[in-house]
Amino acid sequence: MDVFFIESKINEIIAELEKEVMEVISDQSLDKKQTNLRMKPLKSTKQILVNAIDSIKMVEEVSKKEMEDANQ
Repeated sequence: MDVFFIESKINEIIAELEKEVMEVISDQSLDKKQTNLRMKPLKSTKQILVNAIDSIKMVEEVSKKEMEDANQ
C-alpha cells in the first residue's frame, strides 16, 4: 500500500476543504448562525480525513511489524 500517495491525495482534499472554509468565512452575507451551520460539515469532513490518515499509518506500521516478526 502506498501510504505516501494516499496521504498526499487526502491532503489535497483537505486543502480544498480549507478553501471552502475561507469562502464561507469571507461571505459577508451570512450571519453567524449560517456561517456555523456551513462550517460544521466542512470541519467534520476534515477531521474524518485526518483520522483516516492516522488510521492508515497505524495499520501500515502494524503490518510492517507483523511482517518483520514473521520473518524472524
